[in-house]
Amino acid sequence: MKRFKEVVIRRLKLKDSWAICFVLGLIMMNYPFVSIFNKPALPFGIPLLYLYLLLGWLFSIFIIYLFSRAAANDTEPGEHP
Repeated sequence: MKRFKEVVIRRLKLKDSWAICFVLGLIMMNYPFVSIFNKPALPFGIPLLYLYLLLGWLFSIFIIYLFSRAAANDTEPGEHP
C-alpha cells in the first residue's frame, strides 16, 4: 500500500497531470456530457443533471486536494507552502 501511495504522489507532481485534469474538467462540463445527464430521472429524489454536477464538483475538489497534498509533500520541512 505504501508503494502505491508513493507512485500516486509522484504522478501528481507532474505538471502534465494538472493540465490533463483541467482539460478533463472542461470536457466534463460541456455539451455532450451535460446533455447525456439531462434526463427526467430522479435518483435519490435529485434530478440527474444536478446529481452529475454535484458529484463532478466533489470529485474535482478531491483531485485538487490530492494535488495540493502532493505539492505540500514536495516542499522542505521548514518551508511553508
